[in-house]
Amino acid sequence: MAEMTRKEIALALIVAGDHPRLAGLDLSGLDLRSLDLHGADLSEANLSGADLRGANLVKSVLRGADLRGAHLGGANLAETNLMGANLALADLSGANLNGAFLGRAHLRQAVLYRADLRGAELPQADLAGANLNECCLYGADLTQANLVGAAMNKADTRAAKQGGARMPDGSVHA
Repeated sequence: MAEMTRKEIALALIVAGDHPRLAGLDLSGLDLRSLDLHGADLSEANLSGADLRGANLVKSVLRGADLRGAHLGGANLAETNLMGANLALADLSGANLNGAFLGRAHLRQAVLYRADLRGAELPQADLAGANLNECCLYGADLTQANLVGAAMNKADTRAAKQGGARMPDGSVHA
């Protein structure tokens, strides 16, 4: 995988226009705060430990991306495809994931405190040990998700689909 600097990424975004292709790149540990990555293809990219706080990732594609330990607080990930992405230990505090697709995503011990996941799709997502306190999961799809050990104090799960989900106490939702 090629490694890029923040300056090179900014140039690539300008040249690429509406849908920059950054798939498969090694962007680990980079400071990408507040960058406009709207519609970017970051499939299979390595963003582990990257700082994406406040970044605009609306309608981006992060299928299979490595975001372990990434800082995504306040980022806008609305309608983003994160299928199979690894977000273990990532900080998504206050992030907007409204309508995002996180099927089979790995979110073990991720921090989603006050994150907005309204209408998000998380079928078979692994949220074991995640912090979902005060998270909005209204209308989210948690079908067969693993929530064992997750903190969900004041989480809004009204209208959420939870069939087959393993709940924080280990029970399986009917």
